[in-house]
Amino acid sequence: MANKIPDDNLFLQQMQNVKPIKVDPKVALASAHQDKTNTEKRRQVAIAELAKDKNFLSGEYIEPLAPLAILEFKRDGVQLGVYRNLRLGKYQIDARLDLHHMTVEQARAAVFQFIKDCMTYGIRCALIAHGKSEGREQPAQLKSCIAHWLPQFDNVLAFHSAQPRHGASGATYILLRKSDKKNDKNNNDER
Repeated sequence: MANKIPDDNLFLQQMQNVKPIKVDPKVALASAHQDKTNTEKRRQVAIAELAKDKNFLSGEYIEPLAPLAILEFKRDGVQLGVYRNLRLGKYQIDARLDLHHMTVEQARAAVFQFIKDCMTYGIRCALIAHGKSEGREQPAQLKSCIAHWLPQFDNVLAFHSAQPRHGASGATYILLRKSDKKNDKNNNDER
């Protein structure tokens, strides 16, 4: 036992005549300069992709509304009884979006995604709480944006300011078109 060589020394002793295998590279590696150029190109493409925002809601001048103004909109073809029920808050609200404390740009993105999600999930009636911003430097700014943006969606059939129990003129009911999936289901049920 006195002659025992420690493990580290044994390993080094065994490896002393070993030479690394020489392997030719299979792929030409890019130089550091080329990597920086490629990274810059990718960054520019990513920025350009963000600039091609899919959100069609316009950010141009929006006519300011009074804080207590009532929002109302109905496309041709929406029955008066259906619109009356929307106006009176008689439909079940299946989705809600609260825009309080958002900037106009944040609200623009949120509204676009909200309507898109509502259509994906077959929501027919939704509520957007935008507030009135009474007493602010720019009162009813988000409310004015909602009145301007919602008609830009083909899937928005109608909207109206909410009843007091849902936020009054600080919120808006939205009636959405049936999704293709729900239309197909209804047509199959009728057969």
